[in-house]
Amino acid sequence: MADKCFSFTASRDWCYRYSFSTAGLKSTTTDFGDGTVFHCWGPKTHRPKKPTVLLIHGLGANAMWQWNDFVSPLSAKFNVYVPDLLFFGESYTTRPERSESFQAQCVMRAMEAMGVRKMSVVGLSYGGFVAYSMAAQFPAAVERVVIGCAGVCLEEKDMDEGMFRVKSVEEAIEILLAQTPQKLRELMKLSFYKPVKNLPSCFLSDFIDVMCTENLQERKELIYALHKDRKLSDLPKITQVSRLSNFYYFP
Repeated sequence: MADKCFSFTASRDWCYRYSFSTAGLKSTTTDFGDGTVFHCWGPKTHRPKKPTVLLIHGLGANAMWQWNDFVSPLSAKFNVYVPDLLFFGESYTTRPERSESFQAQCVMRAMEAMGVRKMSVVGLSYGGFVAYSMAAQFPAAVERVVIGCAGVCLEEKDMDEGMFRVKSVEEAIEILLAQTPQKLRELMKLSFYKPVKNLPSCFLSDFIDVMCTENLQERKELIYALHKDRKLSDLPKITQVSRLSNFYYFP
């Protein structure tokens, strides 16, 4: 079979990159010097008179795919920052930590490296867990927090007691980190209010090849860490003005 010469997903990724740039954002990579490299989109010029909003993505492809529709309208009123979490996009670490707490610390280190000290944080799905952790760990920096589609109050026992549609973390991972068109269709059906129907398998396979195969083991470990030994009684309280919305079945 001849090598594939065109990728719809790679082309779309380039379009998103162009869209972020035209919205006034630039790509910044910070090397923490401890085996961690962290990538974040931020304003080409930070305006001190504007409030700052930080948009944290979930377990999708990367930050651009989840936040593209928001950066342009938000940039008119906010300094917008959009990080790639570890093992997504251009962010990576050789360190063994996989908790949302460590993710939150890395996001905060990147923001501090860019000179940002105060912000509102919006977290979607897995990003909601990271946003909550940021609010708990850095109350002086996080002024407000919005958590969407993230069951931060879940416990490890909830899955055993039948709260979720899936029966195990392994089954959830097969959907969340889909490696076949069939599983990707399941994820879209669960994730979208109006999922696109009848997408050809070749498009879905292309998306998986480009976006879902890199750092696969590390992403699995993120999900295991999110679930293992989780107890509501261990969840730290936050004091910021906050909004939680649209709880759904998967982190």
